[in-house]
Amino acid sequence: MKSFSASSFPRENADVLERARQMVHADPQALFTDFQWFLFEGRDTVFYTAYSTRTFDKDGIINLVAEMVTLAPQLTHGFVGASPGQPFPKHVLDAITSIETVSSFDGYPDKWLSTSEDIFAHQELPLFRVMVAQLADGPDEQGRRALIQVRASHAVMEGSDSALLTRSQSAGHGIMSDKDNKIGLWERIKSTLRAWSMTGLYLGIGVLLAPPEKAFGFRTLAISRHRLRILANKLGVRQRSLYFALVTYALNGDGKDKNLAKRVIGIAYTMLDNKRHAADDDFFRVRALEAKFKVHEDFETYVRAIDDTVGHIEQKDITQFQMMVNAMFKTLRALNRFIPAIPPKRFWRFNGAVRMVLTLVPPHRPYGSLTNGVIEPIFCGAYHPGVNICTFCPARDNLALGFTMEERLIEHVDQIIPLLEQIEARHAND
Repeated sequence: MKSFSASSFPRENADVLERARQMVHADPQALFTDFQWFLFEGRDTVFYTAYSTRTFDKDGIINLVAEMVTLAPQLTHGFVGASPGQPFPKHVLDAITSIETVSSFDGYPDKWLSTSEDIFAHQELPLFRVMVAQLADGPDEQGRRALIQVRASHAVMEGSDSALLTRSQSAGHGIMSDKDNKIGLWERIKSTLRAWSMTGLYLGIGVLLAPPEKAFGFRTLAISRHRLRILANKLGVRQRSLYFALVTYALNGDGKDKNLAKRVIGIAYTMLDNKRHAADDDFFRVRALEAKFKVHEDFETYVRAIDDTVGHIEQKDITQFQMMVNAMFKTLRALNRFIPAIPPKRFWRFNGAVRMVLTLVPPHRPYGSLTNGVIEPIFCGAYHPGVNICTFCPARDNLALGFTMEERLIEHVDQIIPLLEQIEARHAND
């Protein structure tokens, strides 16, 4: 598991709050980086949900939010009337928090998950919500009293933020690019020229070939990390390779008619990289990589091929690709300033050859006052229009999986555990 850091590089302008106040009056998203803008315009959302042994009243939830905002001041950005870095008034806190009483947790948290479109419905409210459902008759047999869910625009929250907040640590970003690690002029020129040409092509193809809107479903699943660690060791592969293989093999299905792809599954997956440079995004720590998983009928052949693919990709220098992607976001944003109708809504559903996005977030280990009472498993997930996503969230004992996918794929989540049991039985005596 890769480590991650909350560290950032110093801002040249220490008086960022005054700059923020001047800018956000004209444009609420003025402080967003180009990557943040892209995710905001695409209506990308993320969620965090976990059970707690605590009970909450309205004041308790409001205090929870106040502590969250202190640790993650980016939550005060991006909406009409925002005062970046400042506490929210009570009427705002009342509007973004809710509490309900339920008779049982049957069906939760799955039936509580959604696209979170409501976050964008009120431009005068912050880009996140905090919800609590708690049992009417006290704790259940597992000691659970409440279920907490945080939903946010992906523009203000990423997986490493969630991991840090779970530990009650600061998730402030500062400036995430390393301005001292310069990229050569010729490399910057080449990446910019490629981005300009790719932007036009990407925009045109995206509008023409974007798939129709499809119904999406949501599921969660938790598996013992120890169980997965033992199997990965027996197979001689990285743990994340086993995670990726179990999910994509089960979802793709058996027989001739595959659900994702017959020969090669186009994958995007994310990772953290501490080797920052001047062309990196100033907000996000995460980087995206593209991979192609060749389909094999035999699972063990499949997982070992994935392990080889992952190992090869992560040895590459992804600097040029990252520069091009960031430049493309910048070009799209500039076009949008002149012609607000670009990109059109259907564009955001286009994903080219990518059939699944696999996101492995840093370990979530509850610690401190913010997550007092939180118990495993801890589920994280993300939604992007038209994208099938599986988010892997490791904690101390469990790997929690959050699925946001087309409804036709959701039923195949039930095949993951039987597949795992089958492979374990095959290696029981190893």
